[in-house]
Amino acid sequence: MPDTPVRPTATVAAASGATAPAAPSISVEQLKEIEKLMFAAMRNRASDLHLKAGQKPILRVNTIVHEVGTKALSADEVKRYIFEIMTEDQRHRFESECDFDFAYTLPGVGRFRVNVFFDRGNVAVAARRVNMSIPTLEQLHLPSQLDRLTEYEQGLVIVSGPTGCGKSTTLACILDHINAEQKAHIITIEDPIEYLFQDRKSFINQREIGIDVPDFHLALKHVVRQDPDVILIGEMRDYVSFDAALMASETGHLVFSTIHASSAPQCIGRLLDLFPTERQPLIRQSLSFNLKAIICQRLLPSCLEGTKMVPAVEILFNNATSQKLIMNAEDKKLADLIRGSKEEGMQDFNMSIVEMIHGGLVSKKVGMQYSPNPEQLKMNLQGIYLGDDRKILG
Repeated sequence: MPDTPVRPTATVAAASGATAPAAPSISVEQLKEIEKLMFAAMRNRASDLHLKAGQKPILRVNTIVHEVGTKALSADEVKRYIFEIMTEDQRHRFESECDFDFAYTLPGVGRFRVNVFFDRGNVAVAARRVNMSIPTLEQLHLPSQLDRLTEYEQGLVIVSGPTGCGKSTTLACILDHINAEQKAHIITIEDPIEYLFQDRKSFINQREIGIDVPDFHLALKHVVRQDPDVILIGEMRDYVSFDAALMASETGHLVFSTIHASSAPQCIGRLLDLFPTERQPLIRQSLSFNLKAIICQRLLPSCLEGTKMVPAVEILFNNATSQKLIMNAEDKKLADLIRGSKEEGMQDFNMSIVEMIHGGLVSKKVGMQYSPNPEQLKMNLQGIYLGDDRKILG
């Protein structure tokens, strides 16, 4: 009797509102239990898979959670499912640290970014499905002026925003544009690797923490000795990683990285908070000269057919005025500078949302709900600009 192909659950497939893509020829006998669930996630275009004790497996499809199957998992089953795809070293690290991230590729199916953690004393799992194809700026509905980021020869570019807002996808898109257009050496340091690049005009080395190098600090110590033109640091987590990013940008490299911050002024504050007070004036000086741009983004539900979410994007390009504001610790004035510098390609979240509403990407209701200043947005949509808003009319 031939092997039976794995099929997605009818309930979730129907709930997704989309026809499932053709399944690869993978049989039940070839898959571990969690791999079957990962396969179902791929078939149903789910963004996430969740496992916890006492609960049926859960898929998040189009931002909505759906239970899978008919049986709740026991604590032992959840632990066995995830431990089957972890190496011995990964299991030891998880049991020691109680929280562990890694990437897992299921050949012919897809790649997942996995977080294992404890929930009331039991093992729990959150797995994010990672797209294997890297989208373009246009496909992501990102502002066209972000093309400028690929033209810098050196400096620091920061992409910020909350968890799950698409920072990694935006950076992958930018790097792949460089990969397609320039002959360069690109090195990424990631925990874990989220997108797999194929060499095009550039050649790319991707280093995964825990597999290719023990930790971020060691990877950053050696990266400038590896003759890179472009460096991606997955996340600036502490002063060591930011110090390394600044040093690399000062010595002629183009450095991209991410940080959790909701606006450009907050981003500056978050970076400085990594350092003791006595070092902050020197860090401000270095940042003012080496920063090229800060990109902050948030995901909004889209009203465009076939598109679930679109990014609202705040853009700061570091010009002479912003350099002075950063140097003089006047970060709060950066918001006014952004709003008054549309002709230089800058924009704040409300300006982005206005364009998205006019472009049919989001509804006015969603724009108001997600705007940091709904009253101002309401006036902007009516063509009314007050105070500094008049500057953006050009």
